[in-house]
Amino acid sequence: MSGTRTTTYLELSQEGGGAHKFYEVTVDVTTVTVRYGRIGAAGQIQTSTFPSAERARAAAAKKVGEKVRKGYAPAVPGGRAARAVTRRQVASAPSTARAVAPVLWRFRTGAPAFGIHIDEDRCWVGNQDGDVYTLGHDGEVLARYRLPDGVKCLVADDFWIYAGCDDGTVYDLSAKLPFAAYQIASDVDIFWLDIHEGILNVADRDGGLTVIDHEDEHQWSRRSTGSHAWMVRRDARAVYHGHSAGVTAYAQDGAGELWHTPTTGAVLFGWQEDHAVYAGTNRNVVQRLAKSDGAIEATYACDSAVYSCATAPGGRYVFAGDSSSSVYCFAADGTRLWKLGTGSGSALSMQYLDEKLYMVTTDGSLVCVDASEAAIAAAQSGTVPTPLDIKSAAALPTYAPATTVRTVSAVPAGGIVVECVQQGGRLRVHVVSDGYDPTWNVQFPRAVRLPGARYVVEALSPASGGFYRVRGEIKRIL
Repeated sequence: MSGTRTTTYLELSQEGGGAHKFYEVTVDVTTVTVRYGRIGAAGQIQTSTFPSAERARAAAAKKVGEKVRKGYAPAVPGGRAARAVTRRQVASAPSTARAVAPVLWRFRTGAPAFGIHIDEDRCWVGNQDGDVYTLGHDGEVLARYRLPDGVKCLVADDFWIYAGCDDGTVYDLSAKLPFAAYQIASDVDIFWLDIHEGILNVADRDGGLTVIDHEDEHQWSRRSTGSHAWMVRRDARAVYHGHSAGVTAYAQDGAGELWHTPTTGAVLFGWQEDHAVYAGTNRNVVQRLAKSDGAIEATYACDSAVYSCATAPGGRYVFAGDSSSSVYCFAADGTRLWKLGTGSGSALSMQYLDEKLYMVTTDGSLVCVDASEAAIAAAQSGTVPTPLDIKSAAALPTYAPATTVRTVSAVPAGGIVVECVQQGGRLRVHVVSDGYDPTWNVQFPRAVRLPGARYVVEALSPASGGFYRVRGEIKRIL
């Protein structure tokens, strides 16, 4: 472009299913704007302001140089097609159950929903349009997060909540303003995610498993014997990978395979307890596998393909949702206790908490079912409550990923200062403020890191993996 505004556009694209990413840097006097993401998408935007035009040009040149060294090359926007994203195709038939589940309330998100997380404070639901809503346990809608692409799943790591999206970005939703905590390589067609102590585990269409650390850096990957891996669960000992050929357990450090167990049918969903993993399959069963050796300990028979499953604490009860809009409850030994219709399509994900079963369904609803013994007995005899249909407030607080990093000239009261430093050839973030271990790295958005730059955050929390997580908005100190 003419004048003081210049733009450099780069792409990293490989034929045959490789990476498909773009990176654009625009310099306008003292402002540097970076736009990046999946080719064909609008992408994310980060803006930084510098004291002089010379500093801005130097920072932009450094960013471009880093990308070129990684294989990016100059390109023309629109010259390459966007990488295809696989969205789960599901069918949902009417339930054959004689009775309907005792639904307490229902919230319709407006699009098919796969993402769910239920904790002691609130309920989370994410849908295919990129909307994530938080609700109270009584169904009150509290807030909405508007993400740039469809939500694959919601996962929790202690009290941090992450949303994995179709564009390969995993957003930290723990503060009001979401930020991109992980960026999954474009050649990984994401099916499911799990996070444990800051380590991200990604299962994909080809039956691959990719493990990324809290610094958003690749650790290791494996290819299981099957494809279409809809299950990944992790604990301190292993990663449990469910795919079309069964469940495979890998050592948590990637050292090798611990065991592999063929399941009755292809795995469509997975759950875990302390000593077992549960695999729901397209052959109408949930199977409980021992984490120690993969032995099948119990089988829970449904009447149609199992789209989702969950357990009460310790596996005391096992729940399953099938492709025919039914929900089941089993005793730990496999005895079927009940089968009821959901009234809202098939459950694509589910979670149990305090005698309530929460499900997200093919019609995009978050449904709360009273799973107490009394309520189920009443439902089986034909007595169910009238579900409360929840509506969003007109002035619902809505939060989107920040497109710029705000700048401040001084540290606000109570703020914690962190600094970008070069370490081992990589740009790390360490804490400068007193009271923190200065050798620990901070989980920090890679897109906003600048060498020598200082930032202020509202809070830092130590993670058991030996790093700090950010809480609150990130601001740059000029």
